[in-house]
Amino acid sequence: EVQLVESGGGLVQPGGSLRLSCAASGFTFGDSAMMWVRQAPGKELEWVSTISNGGRRTMYADSVEGRFTISRDNAKSTLYLQMNSLRPEDTALYHCARAKSFSFGPKYDYRGQGTQVTVSS
Repeated sequence: EVQLVESGGGLVQPGGSLRLSCAASGFTFGDSAMMWVRQAPGKELEWVSTISNGGRRTMYADSVEGRFTISRDNAKSTLYLQMNSLRPEDTALYHCARAKSFSFGPKYDYRGQGTQVTVSS
């Protein structure tokens, strides 16, 4: 059974940083591209970033480019999202997901329950 469990969310002031983690199990983590997506209240699901299975290639949504960094540790079956210079508009429930391929957009087959990130003063 595929399981994706996110952690690391919380309340942070504008300009602050958070690091999200996603522990994966139930599949060969190193064989799959992975992504982060987010959903703010009342808004549609938004794709944030994707990383290739080996971790060498990454892509980002324009809204987070230059502020967020996606990474992975295949030995630990863990995906990360380092978020810097956070803005109130980054407030959302953040999910990690197993990507169907290394491509733009929220094309995935499994998604975790999410971790809440709130950016507010």
